Amino acid sequence: MTGEYLAGRGAYILGLITKRIWFRASLFSVAAILTALVAGWVAPFIPYELSLTVGGKAVDNILTILASSMLAVTTFALSASVSAYGSATSTVTPRATQLLVDDRFTQNALSTFVGTFLFSIVGIIALTTGLYGAEGRVVLFFATIVIVAVIAITLLRWIQHLSSFGRVRDTIERVETVARRAMQAWAEAPHLGAQPPVAIPTGSLSVYPADTGYVSHIDVAGLARIAERYGLTVHIAELPGAFVYPERPVAHVSGAVDDKARMAIKNTFSILPDRQFDQDPRFGLIVLSEIASRALSPAVNDPGTAIRVLGAGHRTLADFVDTKRGAKAGIHLRVHAPALTIDDMFDDFFRPIARDGASVVEVQLRLCATLSSLAAHAPAIFGKIARRHADAAKMRADDVLSFEGDRAALHMKDF
Repeated sequence: MTGEYLAGRGAYILGLITKRIWFRASLFSVAAILTALVAGWVAPFIPYELSLTVGGKAVDNILTILASSMLAVTTFALSASVSAYGSATSTVTPRATQLLVDDRFTQNALSTFVGTFLFSIVGIIALTTGLYGAEGRVVLFFATIVIVAVIAITLLRWIQHLSSFGRVRDTIERVETVARRAMQAWAEAPHLGAQPPVAIPTGSLSVYPADTGYVSHIDVAGLARIAERYGLTVHIAELPGAFVYPERPVAHVSGAVDDKARMAIKNTFSILPDRQFDQDPRFGLIVLSEIASRALSPAVNDPGTAIRVLGAGHRTLADFVDTKRGAKAGIHLRVHAPALTIDDMFDDFFRPIARDGASVVEVQLRLCATLSSLAAHAPAIFGKIARRHADAAKMRADDVLSFEGDRAALHMKDF
């Protein structure tokens, strides 16, 4: 669970690259081209009798059909994907679109279609130039049969995938998955695997970022190695998700710090224009609340989606207390990091829903039920803050609910 969460800077950057569709498409394309070219190398091992069995023109027509059809299929698949991205942006929230872009099955399908197109083109060129002999055509023929089977399976799965891809329910489930993964990772290794925060010694050096943006990732293991090498103690000032700029420190360092150590510490913080989910459990809760707020807008008026989001948020917050600490909790002795506060997480998730759903009694009832359930689940951790949010939600509802029966039903709830 903590693999990506505690990944080093190099592994984090590599992970960002491998999630891009161009990376996967490039791999599939190179594999397809090599498959088409390898037939010439394998040809000497093919029995002559088999080459007589497979007709000389058997593969030409198949490759021509694949080349013409795969271009159309790729265009269709890409159009369907872009349509799903646009739908998620307009009906759910733009912050969830990246999860659809990173969908592995969609990337594999598009890459398979592009790779098959290139395989066909390279195969046709090789046949036209006489690169293959009769035995080489046999290898190309069987490779083509295998690829046709792969294409058929991929198309059938792609059609099924499109039935839910980019829909509201699918997007909520994707956001909940990454939010719970980040929350469970934090619970297993709180403080990013570092020590809890302590008072920063007087005279500590502040480290400032070079860019303006959001802290997307912190290489805590790298910070620990730097601290050990130079005999330092590093106090992380901002967790992933914080908005920073060159005048706002990201860390404070106590000990003899030279320019080389200061630059090395600065490079362990990755700053990007947008927030990321991996090390930022609060961002998942924020995106879930945005989905609920969009659903509660007068233009959409879909309280059912907001109620579904409340269930997702309940499960995510419950993971904070249900997940047991792992072996990587507090393993970095020279690094201290802030805590992930319950108040911030409840404010991120419940306050927007209480505000935008104040006039919908069904949403308010489920909101209070969710808060009551969390308080009962972990009274010492969630009890006080849950009651505060429930009282605030009821006050909001009292201001806008015109029917006395709705207000009475809301105040009859345990919370």
